Amino acid sequence: MYDNNMRCAIYARVSTTDQNCEMQLRELREWVSRRGVDWQVTKEYVDSGFSGAKANRPSLDALMADAAKRKFDCICVYKLDRFGRSVLHLSQQLAALTSFGVRFIAVTQGLDTDQSNPTATLLLHILSAVAEFERQIIKERTLCGIQAARAAGKVIGRPKRIFRRGEVVRLRDEVGLSWRAIGKQLGIPVMTAVDSYRNGCTETVETTKPIPGGKRKKKTVAA
Repeated sequence: MYDNNMRCAIYARVSTTDQNCEMQLRELREWVSRRGVDWQVTKEYVDSGFSGAKANRPSLDALMADAAKRKFDCICVYKLDRFGRSVLHLSQQLAALTSFGVRFIAVTQGLDTDQSNPTATLLLHILSAVAEFERQIIKERTLCGIQAARAAGKVIGRPKRIFRRGEVVRLRDEVGLSWRAIGKQLGIPVMTAVDSYRNGCTETVETTKPIPGGKRKKKTVAA
């Protein structure tokens, strides 16, 4: 049975900024409203553009801080992986909520950390382990794809630029140009010019002309 006079906090998350949490929020609001007049949403917390693998997220941090102050009695999320994907992080967060006396409910999965429901608590840990396993599989597949692309001769990431560090120094010390003006004149990012000037870095670039064996020749411009 659910307790009366429940103050509920809603938490929603999406991984990219081109997504939105409206579907999650709508489902959560409706779920709480179906519990009756004794269940009320006190505040909504939303993280947009944050991975579930990240332990620190602005709204999640605010949620946990308010939970410690007992500003609500339970936290409702759409699915467990919206709260987090790391087994260690989830275990720590759920343990903290238990110590605060705050219930955690994943509404679409029937998971509830209410002390009268120990089976749901066990399922929470099992599902969090599965969520982390899925994340590791995706990560492994991504790395394999990058390695295969590199083996095929494809350049991964931003192309490196050829420029003379001495010219950066001359334009800065002798001519007195700003970093922005130097970057524009040499066709390089402002911070590349700054790092080259301060650290004396050497730029290594890949030429576009292939050499026998299918490998690309690298050219180094010394500082």
